[in-house]
Amino acid sequence: MRVSQLNLYSNFISNMNRTLTDYMDLNIQASSQKRINAPSDDPAGAARVRAYRAELSRLGQYRENVSTARGWLGQADSTLLQANTVLTRCKALAEQAATGTMSKDNREQVGFELRELFNQLITLSNSEFEGKHIFAGHKTNDSAFEAGLAVTTNDANLSSTAFSITGARDYTTVVQFLDSGTVGGGADLDYRYSTDGGDTWTDATLAAGDTVLDLGGVQVTMENGAAVTAVDTDQMDESENNGSWLWVRPTAVYKGDDKDAIEVDHYGDSPLAFTADGQFNEDVYVRIDSATDLGSRIEYSYSLDGGATWKTGNSVSNAATPDGATLVLPGGTLDLASNGGNTLSAGDQFIVRPRRADIDFEISPGERIAVNAVGKDVFGGVYYEPFASNATPAMNGDASNIFETVGKLVGYVESNNQSGIQEALEDLTVASEHLLTQAARVGGKENRLDVADSVLSSLELNRTEQLSDVEDVDVTELMTKLAQQQIIYQSVLKSSSQILQMSLVNYI
Repeated sequence: MRVSQLNLYSNFISNMNRTLTDYMDLNIQASSQKRINAPSDDPAGAARVRAYRAELSRLGQYRENVSTARGWLGQADSTLLQANTVLTRCKALAEQAATGTMSKDNREQVGFELRELFNQLITLSNSEFEGKHIFAGHKTNDSAFEAGLAVTTNDANLSSTAFSITGARDYTTVVQFLDSGTVGGGADLDYRYSTDGGDTWTDATLAAGDTVLDLGGVQVTMENGAAVTAVDTDQMDESENNGSWLWVRPTAVYKGDDKDAIEVDHYGDSPLAFTADGQFNEDVYVRIDSATDLGSRIEYSYSLDGGATWKTGNSVSNAATPDGATLVLPGGTLDLASNGGNTLSAGDQFIVRPRRADIDFEISPGERIAVNAVGKDVFGGVYYEPFASNATPAMNGDASNIFETVGKLVGYVESNNQSGIQEALEDLTVASEHLLTQAARVGGKENRLDVADSVLSSLELNRTEQLSDVEDVDVTELMTKLAQQQIIYQSVLKSSSQILQMSLVNYI
């Protein structure tokens, strides 16, 4: 076989490029400190690296969620503790005002501070984190509460009466009915009101058939048919035995949303009544698949994505209860009942719509935590149910309702009502306990976040170590290989140069 100079040259170049490539691969590993810099370096290892990096990315996002959730809950915790400090001060002032030695002027002076404390509670209830209101449910862009007016009465007959109030006033208005009768009835009703705690009074008349009390800038609409009793103005006794009194005093109106009810919309002509019950996390669409009645087999489908896809093949048979049926859905049930008929038409649809107020953060796979709160369940106040014209006190108006309790106290102090102040003083203890319970609930969530963060940190460390084992280079081994490869490359260069110098011409 004849070895030509061209063959020699090609082999020399090939050998030098191969050893140089190996040398450069080791150099890349040295600069990156990574054993795998391209999928071709280790295809199986590269797949494992991608999986570990994806998991580390998810763990990092969970830890960011935990950090953000800590911020929300930390702000709530701080706010609730400050609110309890305000309540403690209110209680101290109420204890002073409840004593019989205090004069009307003294109570008026106490009332100035109490009203400011009430306003401070509204400010605290509108606390924000990163520009989001934490006590407004999903309506984080708007204040959770705003100042408003509510009515307190000494008359048991009026305790369940609905009142609607328009206007504003920065001092309690006291109303006394001077006639007995029925609001909205066929006879006029005389009344009087005071805006300075009873020092001066303004007489007025509620005309026959009218239900609106005009209090000079504030209008109180009473329930038509409410019975009132005349007050003995000579006694000035605010007890329930002395006629009908009203105190128009401060409260706070909750403007956020709630999670109190599950609403159901019906689309179809079937004469049915319907309700839903359970713990629904999303809207559920329900479709009747064939014409039937409540006492027969009902075939239905449901959708969790607004009707894009349907889960078919569901059925229920209620032959024993022909006037009612219960459809089982993810999260709860849809209860159907006769309402003048019990037929169902094919294509009838129902939409189960739970009210949702929680803002959840995912802190681990399948684990979520709510970081906000429904303000009316924390601070109380009054609340307009969707489509309602009258506000109703949150928490059924009991003593846990902080805004109502403190609002009543302000009203009683400003109107020099000692017995009312004593009643409000007892309620303040209940309100404070409720607030501390809410703070404890927040604290429990904060502790849960600490545990979740610790678990995530351990998982992150474990996955980082596993990634390093697969991807990172052994520096000691690499340095040895680099030295060896350098010697190999230099040897190739030297031997190649020596061989290229040899020629038959040297021997002719």
